[in-house]
Amino acid sequence: MKILKAPRLRRGDLIGLIAPAGPIFPVDRIERGVRYLEAQGYRVEVGSGAVLAEGYLAGSDTQRLSDLNGMLKNPAVRMVMALRGGYGTMRLLDGVDYAAVRRDPKIIVGFSDLTALHAALWRKCGLVTFAGPMAAVEFAQTPPDPLTEESFWRNVTSARAQRAIDAPELSCSNIGQAEGRLVGGNLALVAGLQGTRYAVDFQNNILLLEEVDEAPYRVDRMLQQLRLSGALKRSAGILLGAFTACEPKDSAKPSRSIGEVLAELDADCPGPVATGLPHGHIAGKLTLPLGTVVRLKGSTARIVLTESGVV
Repeated sequence: MKILKAPRLRRGDLIGLIAPAGPIFPVDRIERGVRYLEAQGYRVEVGSGAVLAEGYLAGSDTQRLSDLNGMLKNPAVRMVMALRGGYGTMRLLDGVDYAAVRRDPKIIVGFSDLTALHAALWRKCGLVTFAGPMAAVEFAQTPPDPLTEESFWRNVTSARAQRAIDAPELSCSNIGQAEGRLVGGNLALVAGLQGTRYAVDFQNNILLLEEVDEAPYRVDRMLQQLRLSGALKRSAGILLGAFTACEPKDSAKPSRSIGEVLAELDADCPGPVATGLPHGHIAGKLTLPLGTVVRLKGSTARIVLTESGVV
């Protein structure tokens, strides 16, 4: 597969903001995100349907897809950033203008539900994308979290290769070393894409997983889907981000802890399994370039990004 990388972001570039999943509420979060990006020296264009809401979706599939493809086809737009996640990106995958992406690769940023778009762009185009903050969430905060801010801008504006990830809380089991392309993201989306032509490519790659607001048994069920499909055995290693609000909600009912569920991954993956990665539904998160080669050293709990996500 030919690997595509977008040019690094430069001051004055145009950033396109879209809502490919859930609606933005309150809508003033959009303006706060715009003000932040403009204050950093960038121009911003917001998709025309970003303020729409149809139930749990930010407008119809047609409108959301029109905004996404419009940004992908606009030669002036150099980065496309999601305003928020939620649910709905998967509904758009069959209509994405992949030819436009291959003609003019752009930086694509978001996490959570955006996992679906990241996986599809990798499968269809070989595009390196970024699991990172969203304009109406992390960048609508005043001020944004320092770790989130620093990691994001370093990743999208610098083509410097090979650097270790600073993650003091990282720990590893299955001691050893693994190297592969970083794939995955939100567990629900990774599991939900199994069996489709946009499925995450696990083979000899490093699998990133994070989740939010799922009971331990639901996390267990999604991981069993990956185990039974052979996906976990095919992975070279696993990086676990935050599993936020995934502990049992009712202490009166019997349950396993989320830690007990995740610990079983040691037996399912032949390589190192790392926990404590600051990524996911948490205030301070690392931006991670999906599709780039990552080296995971279990003996020292060290992650090295061997290449930049931009050129």
